[in-house]
Amino acid sequence: MAECISAGVRTYFEEHADGEPVVLLHGKFVGGDSWRTVVPALAKNFWVLVPDRRGHGRTPDVAGPYTYEAMAEETISFIEQTVGGPADLVGFSDGGNVALHVARDRADLVRKVVSIGANFHRDGLHPAVQAELRYSDPASPVWHSVRQLYEATSPDGPEHWPVFMRKVVEMGLTGPTMAAADLSHVDCPVLVVVGDDDIVSHKHTVMLFESLPQAQLAVIPGVSHIVPEENSALVSSLVLDFLGDDSLTRPTPLRFRPVPAP
Repeated sequence: MAECISAGVRTYFEEHADGEPVVLLHGKFVGGDSWRTVVPALAKNFWVLVPDRRGHGRTPDVAGPYTYEAMAEETISFIEQTVGGPADLVGFSDGGNVALHVARDRADLVRKVVSIGANFHRDGLHPAVQAELRYSDPASPVWHSVRQLYEATSPDGPEHWPVFMRKVVEMGLTGPTMAAADLSHVDCPVLVVVGDDDIVSHKHTVMLFESLPQAQLAVIPGVSHIVPEENSALVSSLVLDFLGDDSLTRPTPLRFRPVPAP
């Protein structure tokens, strides 16, 4: 475990094994501990770095609202300081959103991206989830388990939970706001992963997949949103295959046919 200052944020992170760098980006409300079921498999082949973004996990909160742009800037700074060059990014949920922002803005720092359960625009969330966020109460028993995880690690103390939760909820209601045209600038290989009963609509996920120039798509059967925990073995296998293999064979391509020379 270690710390560094990333864009003004005292970022806590853990690292495992060695090899080519892979940065794991966690989702809403939780920290890097949420990757515990995936790290062992990846650490056999890669140098795995697991940072906690602002206010999450063991990284203290900072003043001001949360935005995906600010968290992307924070992640860019983290990669520059800890890796010093390009890395693979594996992001779940909000982490996937952040990874897409980083890949769009700093192509020089990203080799490949795995985006799991991500929505590049806020409208991609299922309406029921949007409503749940809109009317969230930090004191509701619905949030008891998430709150327990927060309180177990947060350096800000249990009393900061309502502030933290409202900031996370507001970010999810107002962002992200990337357009399909933005995704066309993500010119690295991207594996788009989603559960077949995810909180992100399938229509939105397909739009994400089809808007990326070098994308692959994997729909995991029999799982909901928390894909890395619900089927960690399959997720680990998909990620390892994708990051470790640069040969892509589509014998009869339709969407990804090579553009003929003029």
